[in-house]
Amino acid sequence: MAWLILVLSGSLEAVWATAMGRSEGFTKLFPSIVVVAGCAASMFGLAIAMKSLPVGTAYAVWVGIGAVVTVAYAMIVGAEPVSVAKILLLGGIVGCVIGLKLVE
Repeated sequence: MAWLILVLSGSLEAVWATAMGRSEGFTKLFPSIVVVAGCAASMFGLAIAMKSLPVGTAYAVWVGIGAVVTVAYAMIVGAEPVSVAKILLLGGIVGCVIGLKLVE
């Protein structure tokens, strides 16, 4: 269950990170609300997962999921250019996150 919570909270990291970019320095109300709520929920999920997972592993997986989902979303919506190198590097992050789970 801790791993599921960690994956969900890592995905929420991508939500608040994307909303932060759209908040234009917290000058737009709705994206700013999404940042605060998403960040709180994401951190809460991370804290719950860390009750039963090693701190270093949980944090690395959380950051990795957030980074990959954030960049992938940006590439899908056209906010970030797509390149083979970026896709390979994102695959490397995913591989490392899976590796952390496997060596637990």
